[in-house]
Amino acid sequence: MSGPLGGTEVADRQCSAKGCRAEAMHAVIWRNPKIHVEGRRKVWLACDAHAQSLADFVGVRGFLLEVIPVGALTAADG
Repeated sequence: MSGPLGGTEVADRQCSAKGCRAEAMHAVIWRNPKIHVEGRRKVWLACDAHAQSLADFVGVRGFLLEVIPVGALTAADG
């Protein structure tokens, strides 16, 4: 089954946590307002085990926008 981004298989996406090769189930959406323009959305993919720690990492800095399922990503999240 194809995902919403250019036909890429959702199952082919790996967690962004260092050294993790697990399938990503979550998308941590963030933006650093000091260097990214309004509306820019950076995406880190996360497995179940790392979703909270990645969200906490950007959240404590005030960068976290939201955490959504990988299947909810759109081309705008590129």
